[in-house]
Amino acid sequence: MALEEVLSEALALQTPMVLVTGGEPLLQDPCHDLLTALCDAGKIVLLETSGERDISRVDPRVHRIVDFKAPGSGECDSNRFENIAALTRNDEVKLVLADAADYAWAKNLIAAHALHERAAHVLLSPVHGELDPQELVAWVLEDQLPVRVQLQLHKYIWGVDAKSV
Repeated sequence: MALEEVLSEALALQTPMVLVTGGEPLLQDPCHDLLTALCDAGKIVLLETSGERDISRVDPRVHRIVDFKAPGSGECDSNRFENIAALTRNDEVKLVLADAADYAWAKNLIAAHALHERAAHVLLSPVHGELDPQELVAWVLEDQLPVRVQLQLHKYIWGVDAKSV
């Protein structure tokens, strides 16, 4: 689908906010133009990115949600930790955790880079069906981490096997 078509469809929804996500949006160069065009149209624009691509080129009006992959994901090597320096108080960091080892990794990452001071929010999510949300909340409370715990809502709304939602 051409950039103009995507922009037209997004604007036709007449919502004040647009979230660009799905796979890795920044793998497609026209994504930068789309984000800027949505901002120019007066939309509140959010970008959810896997954190493997450079976020510094993203229009500064965009709220970036940067996902750093924990070791339990098997994708930790794809993290672009250089993105940490590009984070602003307009951004969020998302960490999806599978187990206690992932939690320890996240806790160290947050402390080592003061993520809670660089970004507006640090979000911790349990991997659906693997880490009990109550256990994650208990760890966060015990350690008094400056984070928010969130669930992967798409798993609850559309089911664990849903694609393209």
